[in-house]
Amino acid sequence: MTTLYVHHPIFLEHLVPTGHPERPDRLRAIAEALSDERFDGLDRREAPLAELAVTTLAHHRSYVDLVAGNVPAEGFVRLDADTFMSPKSLEAALHAVGAVCFAVDEVVGGAVANAFCAVRPPGHHAESDRAMGFCLFNNAVIAARHAQKKHGAERVTIVDWDVHHGNGTQEIVWSDATILYASTHQMPLYPGTGAPEESGVGNIVNVPLSPGADGEAFRRAFVESVLPAVDDFGPDLIVVSAGFDAHRRDPLAAINLDEADFVWATEELMALAERHCGGRMVSTLEGGYDLLALAASVAAHIDALMKA
Repeated sequence: MTTLYVHHPIFLEHLVPTGHPERPDRLRAIAEALSDERFDGLDRREAPLAELAVTTLAHHRSYVDLVAGNVPAEGFVRLDADTFMSPKSLEAALHAVGAVCFAVDEVVGGAVANAFCAVRPPGHHAESDRAMGFCLFNNAVIAARHAQKKHGAERVTIVDWDVHHGNGTQEIVWSDATILYASTHQMPLYPGTGAPEESGVGNIVNVPLSPGADGEAFRRAFVESVLPAVDDFGPDLIVVSAGFDAHRRDPLAAINLDEADFVWATEELMALAERHCGGRMVSTLEGGYDLLALAASVAAHIDALMKA
């Protein structure tokens, strides 16, 4: 079976003010990297448009209506200090939700081995009732709950290696023992959450990394905390919040990973997915703001996925 790659041109039309790090060029850089012939075997599909109601798998209806009601006719609307909407942002966000749900359908249904969703806007900072950190809807949680609602998955793991803690994912699943959330992230750093003692109902595993931490520290966090938690949980599906801003080149943080570290983490999670859930794994793009590092890291991540 192949690896599914979900994309859509609408993601380039989620516009942000000049100088904003979460910019359309991120996806252009990824597309260029994936034009290499070694990716010819990808099953490339365009993301469908999700119904607005699907977002209520993770968000309060009042918040969903707020987002839908703030689409500008032109220019930008600011939802928080660094989260903006442009005229096509809602459509892009719903295609992002559609992407992860479609990926879950294809992976759980056995049509593909695993999947990567190259989406904008990202999702893991979006809480149940507010936009944050470039994020409108929480794609990873929606993917997990879609797997539960449509496919009967009893337990879903979300692993988040973005350099910023996924406060939104944590907030939404805080009391949901059917979803394990495990995160490595720099601390201190935005958004300020993610301390080890933040553990929900025993379903949240936070492993902060100090500024300057390298691949050895990252791998140790996985080996000592993240991987055993996933193994003990025994998920029916693994969802990866795949941010690549822990790369040493990234301008928004101070962790010193490289492509080999992301490949290693991918392979370790693939091994656990194989052990517990027939290899079922869906990865969705979060952060990563140096274009060269992002493109190389996503390419390396997908190259590993294709070896399933």
